[in-house]
Amino acid sequence: MSSPNFSAVIFDMDGVIIDSEPRHERAFLDVFEQMGYAQTHGIHFEQYLGRSDRAVWIDFIAQHKPKWTLDELTAWKQNHLIGILRREQPIFDGLPELVAKVAARYRLAVASGSVHPVIDEVLAMKELRRFFPIVVSAQDVAHGKPAPDIFLRTAELLGVEPGTCCVIEDSAAGVTAARVAGMTAIAITNTLPAEKLTHAHHIVRTYEDVERLLGV
Repeated sequence: MSSPNFSAVIFDMDGVIIDSEPRHERAFLDVFEQMGYAQTHGIHFEQYLGRSDRAVWIDFIAQHKPKWTLDELTAWKQNHLIGILRREQPIFDGLPELVAKVAARYRLAVASGSVHPVIDEVLAMKELRRFFPIVVSAQDVAHGKPAPDIFLRTAELLGVEPGTCCVIEDSAAGVTAARVAGMTAIAITNTLPAEKLTHAHHIVRTYEDVERLLGV
């Protein structure tokens, strides 16, 4: 892959651009505690890696029948997460440099299971927004990852064929979505160990490894 024939590179956000997976979990746990479900929420977060908040809340509501609506719960957790991200600014070391190098050669997009207000908050950090002309959220498609909808919509907005796209992901659900979309999947072990990402085309541990694969 010294001179790959990609026309675009699509970045997942959580766990790829920003070290947010543990902070998502912390935000959910804080909200569960405030609701009175600190010990009884019954959510196993690893099952939801790469998936949307709504997937968590739909399962939570089915289990507990709380007095709050899906929209209220989604907004509650989202606002709590934004506060954490603003305070901690946990962009991965080396990520801004990678993005700048990749943007010089390829068209870029973000395809994230997060909602637009959270994505906007993250891309405001380190002046990242200027590199991503296309941003697609789980809000914009019918089915979240592991369905391919978000990646197919991103390719459509980029004006490129799915088969010419490379996706950088950290979750098994995201890798599955990329592969079903017909794209090349690079999985980085920021969140999961390599043995849980074996269905990716390439597994990397550092952003330098990504640079080498993309020839930048």
